Amino acid sequence: MKIDILTLFPEIALQPLSDSIIQRARDAGLVEIRGHNLRDWSEDKHRRVDDTPCGGGPGMVLQPGPLHAAITSLKKENTRVILMTPQGAALKQARVRELSSETHLLIVCGHYEGIDHRIIESLIDEEISIGDYVLTNGAIAAAVLCDAVVRLLPGALGDSQSAIEESFSDPNLLEAPCYTRPVAFMGEKVPEILLSGNHAKIAEWRKEKAVERTRRNRPDLK
Repeated sequence: MKIDILTLFPEIALQPLSDSIIQRARDAGLVEIRGHNLRDWSEDKHRRVDDTPCGGGPGMVLQPGPLHAAITSLKKENTRVILMTPQGAALKQARVRELSSETHLLIVCGHYEGIDHRIIESLIDEEISIGDYVLTNGAIAAAVLCDAVVRLLPGALGDSQSAIEESFSDPNLLEAPCYTRPVAFMGEKVPEILLSGNHAKIAEWRKEKAVERTRRNRPDLK
């Protein structure tokens, strides 16, 4: 897989992807991730890529010219172009899994008040939001999307079951609580069922606790 990130702050997007599991996936050749500075496509002598919004209002909007030049330059025949924006569809694990089968992702990072809507209509395949809140820039959101996608690539995780037995593998259920040694810690013990060796009973316990956890922490899930 190849991932290109188009942003005003490539270093912010790439830094979280330069260690641990994601870096190992890059080193193994499972994914190629590149960051691109939108200002490199500016024709302004000051490398300006934004202007005030038409109709008035606060903030700045990314201009269509540099965006069009950059996207058309980086886009290939099999490219999926994604815009990270608070106005996008909420990112779900099911969509992450679908994106992990793509050949080339071009992730465009929203900044300031957003990007000129003509670019969204002509060049963006989908808009994605990582949550109902606003970040200082879309580079952080792009890093989140990359991390979620890359870890699902075959061979990225040491144990292939890790990507299956986790929260949102079932879109309506969180993962059950987990424990490790020591069995006793500060007066609290690991539940006896997890030490029993009875895998059927353990699976039943985990399902029950997963339901309890979901009802408590995410009652919005059905």
